[in-house]
Amino acid sequence: MKFPLTIRILIGMLLGIAVGYACHTWLSADDAARAGGYFSLLAELFLRLIKMIIAPLVFSTLVIGVTKIGNVRAAGRIGLRTLTWFLSAGLLSLVLGACLANWLKPGAALGLPLPAANVTTGLHAGGLSLNQFVVHLVPSSIVAAMSGNEILQIVVFAAFFSAGLLALGEKGESIVRLLDQTSYVMLRVTSYVMAAAPFAVFGALANVVATRGLSILATYGRFMGEFYGGLLLLWLMIVLAGGVMFGRRVFSLVSAMRVPMLLGFSTASSESAYPKTLEQLERFGVPTRIASFVLPVGYSFNLDGTMMYCTFATLFIAQAYGVPLSFAEQLSMLAILMLTSKGMAAVPRASLVVIATTLSQFNIPEAGLLLVMGVDHFLDMGRTATNVLGNAVASAAVAKWEGVLAPSTQDEAALSPLVERHGVQDPREPDGFDLALEGEPGRA
Repeated sequence: MKFPLTIRILIGMLLGIAVGYACHTWLSADDAARAGGYFSLLAELFLRLIKMIIAPLVFSTLVIGVTKIGNVRAAGRIGLRTLTWFLSAGLLSLVLGACLANWLKPGAALGLPLPAANVTTGLHAGGLSLNQFVVHLVPSSIVAAMSGNEILQIVVFAAFFSAGLLALGEKGESIVRLLDQTSYVMLRVTSYVMAAAPFAVFGALANVVATRGLSILATYGRFMGEFYGGLLLLWLMIVLAGGVMFGRRVFSLVSAMRVPMLLGFSTASSESAYPKTLEQLERFGVPTRIASFVLPVGYSFNLDGTMMYCTFATLFIAQAYGVPLSFAEQLSMLAILMLTSKGMAAVPRASLVVIATTLSQFNIPEAGLLLVMGVDHFLDMGRTATNVLGNAVASAAVAKWEGVLAPSTQDEAALSPLVERHGVQDPREPDGFDLALEGEPGRA
């Protein structure tokens, strides 16, 4: 009996927590940390495999998508609608985080000793200015952008490259066909990589629990519980927005996203969920030309869970140190976060850097970040899953806005050319990647 990928990932999560807890309980701190390092190899190798395929997958699918749109004006219209949705969703997330923090006041009831205000966090808070972000949009070298997985730079280059192909007309058709074949190859490679996902999930959670234990969850129980409650509320709002756009089909979309969201949750990495999200969106009926455009841009412009966390955590730290913020100051904070958050995709521990930048603007001790650093990984799991859901709904909404959202592939006749040609199993079965592993590459 072969379990669906969803079940295998859940089993990996549970085993990882159990093994990590056993190591943390029975081994010394040094031995547990050493064991955690060995477990983390599984997750690290998986994430490196994902990073290996992200750049060629994003570039090839995006160029094919734009060329299928047919003209630069139509691509610009789709881009404008995409950014409109992203900015609206981002503002909603920021406001929700601020409202919840003001209502629940998690920092006022922390009950823990506060770090001294002059303690350093080791984060460079000045690294996300608007000027630097705008300059960073344009790659100085596409090779460097691809080697560093700079998604937004790849998107910018792909947009110019696509415009050049469209201008060439028939002369560019051979390049389009080559990239079309490349996208199929990368999706087949993706199917092989995804087979390792349950092992990566096991390694990631075993490492975190072995190193930090589960007791830290009890210490920060209220703060984490309130934040995850806020995420559930944000999920509801995202689903409602999707329901307004395409009705009850939003529940089918949420169901289709269960594996990408589990991957994002367990690895705390949006990149690990990208290939599966792209494939599931196509099964749902979102044309490849829309999904391959919206998803990469969403990595920098539509991080709903992360943006909610930024306001929630910033106000949490301000409350813990007793720093009052007026309504006008909080509005200013929202504006700053709206701008600085757009550079998060390319910065390690990005949300912490953005929060540090914001704290310095309002004379809140940056040392307050030490209050959340211990549980940041556990919080990152939830906000990453939320980012995956937000980008999936955004892609489907833009497709609906454009009038090209196709029926779900519940009907065999509605199978998209990409899925049909790629030899993926029937969408009524839970995991398309499993069958792709059994056949020979390239065989329909």
